[in-house]
Amino acid sequence: MSSNLTTNTIEALLFGAGRPLRLSEIRSLLENNGIYEDLPSIKISINAIEERYENTSLEIKEVSSGYRLQIKESFSSCLSNLWNEKTPRISKALMETISIIAYKQPVTRGDIEDIRGVHVGTSSIRALLERDWIKVSGFRDVPGRPALYVTTRQFLDDFNMKNISSLPELPEPIDHSSEAFLSEVI
Repeated sequence: MSSNLTTNTIEALLFGAGRPLRLSEIRSLLENNGIYEDLPSIKISINAIEERYENTSLEIKEVSSGYRLQIKESFSSCLSNLWNEKTPRISKALMETISIIAYKQPVTRGDIEDIRGVHVGTSSIRALLERDWIKVSGFRDVPGRPALYVTTRQFLDDFNMKNISSLPELPEPIDHSSEAFLSEVI
């Protein structure tokens, strides 16, 4: 079982990393400091840190790229005044585009346009590529060989998800063809 020193060292690594760490990375970093632990012992230490933070503003979160120490979402509003720089807001069109890619991947720009019903600008795709939320996973074997887009680990990390199956369920589509709907409209 892990010692208190090991648990505190893992906590320091998670705090100082500024990014998620995989269990294997934590093990390597511990070994660099002369601490030899197996992966199950490291996970036990992470669980102990989770318990330590249970009634605080911090939490250990497992995301796609590993584990990270972060501020609980319920405290995010009080932090907004600490940073003067405004993060660029994500437009509705960009959110629709990334949502389609996340739920329907792999998709081409044409697939996204068919679903949205409007043209998808190069700037939208470029913005998602620059944020490292999507990547090209290949090319569809049709004339023009359009790029196929999928989401990345960075997308999962930024949206606090461990894997793509963590996405919320899509609501059932509304049946606009029913007579009841038409009578409500009229």
